[in-house]
Amino acid sequence: MADTFHREGRGSGMMQHYRQQQSDSPWANQAVKAVTAATAGGSLLVLAGLTLAGTVIALTVATPLLVIFSPVLVPAMITVFLLATGFLTSGGFGIAAATVLSWMYKYVTGEHPTGADSLDQAAHKLGSKGREIRDRVEHAAGGGGHATGGGHYTS
Repeated sequence: MADTFHREGRGSGMMQHYRQQQSDSPWANQAVKAVTAATAGGSLLVLAGLTLAGTVIALTVATPLLVIFSPVLVPAMITVFLLATGFLTSGGFGIAAATVLSWMYKYVTGEHPTGADSLDQAAHKLGSKGREIRDRVEHAAGGGGHATGGGHYTS
């Protein structure tokens, strides 16, 4: 509707008056914000108080029942906790194993999964260190590839 007034020229003065009134009264704008914040904060405080009161009442009513049934409830809760922990751990290990197997399959088939470059670099470094250690052992043993003096060291 304001768009219709604005297009026809009848509402443009009204919109300018509203914008000017809004910019001229920063105190009113702050007051509206403060009232809104106080209302929202007060409502949340009332809800927090009601929740606390309900919790205290429920705990007061439930405490005798918990004391009466504790010889049954405590072992039952421990059992439920252990079962849930076992199932969650088993599921997590199963998902991890499936992920690793999938990654290995992709790596072996050449699909280049995430992290394959790091693995290739580590394998290259390990291989070069192995060759370096072999060369040092050959040099320390007297050179020429004789590891024990009798036979030749073959790689």
